[in-house]
Amino acid sequence: MILGIGSLIILGSIIGFLIYHGAFMPNVNPEKKSYELYIQKDFTVDQIIDSLNTNNVLIHSGNIKLIFNFLNYNDKAIKEGRYVIKPGMNNYKIVTKLRSGDQDAVKITINNVRDISQLCGKISKYLLLDSLTLLDKFTDSTFLTETGFTKENIMTLFIPNTYEMYWNTSIDKLISRIQTEHKKFWKQNERFEKARQLNLNEAQAYTLASIVEKESNYEPERPTIAGVYLNRLKLNMKLQADPTVVFALGVTGLQRVLLAHLTRESTYNTYMVEGLPPGPIYMPTINSIEAVLNAEQHDYIFFCAKEGSEGTHSFASTLKQHSENARKYQKWLNSLK
Repeated sequence: MILGIGSLIILGSIIGFLIYHGAFMPNVNPEKKSYELYIQKDFTVDQIIDSLNTNNVLIHSGNIKLIFNFLNYNDKAIKEGRYVIKPGMNNYKIVTKLRSGDQDAVKITINNVRDISQLCGKISKYLLLDSLTLLDKFTDSTFLTETGFTKENIMTLFIPNTYEMYWNTSIDKLISRIQTEHKKFWKQNERFEKARQLNLNEAQAYTLASIVEKESNYEPERPTIAGVYLNRLKLNMKLQADPTVVFALGVTGLQRVLLAHLTRESTYNTYMVEGLPPGPIYMPTINSIEAVLNAEQHDYIFFCAKEGSEGTHSFASTLKQHSENARKYQKWLNSLK
């Protein structure tokens, strides 16, 4: 049977409409705020379609395969990455986005970690890099020698912040980005010069900031606390910082440091060793780093918790004053039974 010209035109119109509808009509479920599609190198087109369908991303799941074929997006054309599929997108936009490798960056928040091991675990949740691979790299002796860090202070390379990176960022590109951010941070606001004026290098300032961070959640008094520790360093006094003892014990949730804890032998126990510990005991906030670099100048060399529930401290220049402040705090504690 031979179709007439009129029938061919109608048939062509129908096919054209179907292609147009399949390609350019919105096809993302409006109930989805967005969908993060993670594609690895060994993925197939069928796996991608299955992921979209399984997660109820598409309104019409049947016609996207046609657009894949029409735009020649096959298994060989797949580009690894993280792609955000948003409401309002049509099949054409979805497929061209995937085919071009126009992936979306992920926001990596680096903060609130105790050591390099925890840090690697946190980063691995954002990137296509497992925590053991990261930890092996950041504790590798050759890498440490080349970068001038140690196993104890390598965490000082990482400036707490939120960064945008691609999900499939390589470990070398990650390191390059972190090094760039590190240099930029210390060049800004004369931070490098301020640390030198305190006879500290960047790692030491960061380490002292980690102690200040754990000493007080009350930000306004952090510069005062930093000033106390800087005074002790100038006087060659032991820092005697309770948070370093807690770190040395390797425990979390310790509410009070007892006399028995103070004798724990560790390079981090500042009741036992002089000067700063070999590395940070926590990743400090930028606020705590600034507190060290802009420490309050005073003659205090002691401080203890202040009576009341505000979490603040009493400061003293003499042991007599300090003992009196401690007595007041103990009396307040006893009143609470």
